[in-house]
Amino acid sequence: MTGWRRSSSPRPSSTARVRAVRTSTAAAAAGALLATGCGILPGATGGSREPVKVMTFAPQDTRATNMPGMPAMAKAYARWVNTQGGIDGHELRIISCNEQNTSIGAAACARRAVKEGVDAVVGSYSQHGDAFMAPLEAAGIPFIGGYGISEEEFTSYLSYPVNGGQAALLAGNGIQLSGVCRRVSLVRPNTLAGDELPQLLNSGLKVGSDRESTDILAADDATDYTSPATTARDKAGAGSATSSDKRPGCVTAALGERTATFFDSFRRLPEDDRKIRISSVVGSVGQPLIDSTGGRNGPFEGAFITGWYPDAGDARWSEMEKVINAHAFGDNRIDPADAGVQTTWIAYTALKTVVQSLDSDQVSPGKISHALDGGVRVTTGGLTPTLRWNYEDMLGTPGYPRIVNRGVTFQVVREGRLVAQKRGFVDVSQTLETAVS
Repeated sequence: MTGWRRSSSPRPSSTARVRAVRTSTAAAAAGALLATGCGILPGATGGSREPVKVMTFAPQDTRATNMPGMPAMAKAYARWVNTQGGIDGHELRIISCNEQNTSIGAAACARRAVKEGVDAVVGSYSQHGDAFMAPLEAAGIPFIGGYGISEEEFTSYLSYPVNGGQAALLAGNGIQLSGVCRRVSLVRPNTLAGDELPQLLNSGLKVGSDRESTDILAADDATDYTSPATTARDKAGAGSATSSDKRPGCVTAALGERTATFFDSFRRLPEDDRKIRISSVVGSVGQPLIDSTGGRNGPFEGAFITGWYPDAGDARWSEMEKVINAHAFGDNRIDPADAGVQTTWIAYTALKTVVQSLDSDQVSPGKISHALDGGVRVTTGGLTPTLRWNYEDMLGTPGYPRIVNRGVTFQVVREGRLVAQKRGFVDVSQTLETAVS
């Protein structure tokens, strides 16, 4: 989660589907070329260029947040791009690292990235930005397309985020709810990071109403949320019987992985006649959770969800899905509806664009960051607005100076599927600026 501490200033700037099956003769020939040191990848037009080595880290096999799909997606992407001759003739090599969801693990992954001499860290997840960013900065290694969960992703001069992080989601969630909810209860962690959320949500609510949310604190590691769920429903539904405003009350929760536990407690509350809708943001609720909790018969049917990208059923994800089908070899860690997998795809799309722009036999951390600072434009097939990290493209607000993607999407759960509630992206720039002013 991003924070309110004083941030460092941004540094000014100085498909067609590939067939997975090859004939044995072609495969043997390609293997022979690589074995002899020629360095020519299958599909390459000739010549020899140095490999591009990158790291993707994420927590795996922990008791808390796990994002195994991100390094798995990175490896599938590398297999795909290398069948085409690599990125502009460079073989893409992936190093994965288990971040363990700890500051020690995050720092260890960063130190390993330095030791291995990677050209960039790409499409990774960690809430411990203070642990991983300093070693990367010391070695001059750019951090491209993190998940958007740590403050340093939006303050470090070597970070190039592809989404607006939790701040954009909460501000967007307020806008999404402002026109449809009579009252809103926000259930959020009783932590310093959680203290930021009401102001962000309220900045969005003010776009379409004069009400602020009711702030309800909850433990971020509880196994039962009956008490905060009861309070949230009572506050959201207060006065509904006598009010002329017949819009429902809304309960939105942003408790990370504990959001599922909260809404399980919420659905077990005794029924009453007050009309209440539920809501959350991507990262707390996504299609995998909706599926695992019953789909159309589960607690999230009808829920409003704010996301960074188009819904998983959108045709713009078709290329990623083709790559997963052809090159993930049935790896069940990769769910194309998971926001971590989607973010990794977009981050590697950015890396590919940057390396192609260099048109150089050798790629280095300095060349990559210089190209990003110099205004390389990344198009993602409509999955995000065009991305560019020039100084003038950044939001520049305290706490989030390096946000360049201010777009969020409004989704709703219908028939057990997350689908678009509103087409296109909603720009939350002004809302974020209001929240931190």
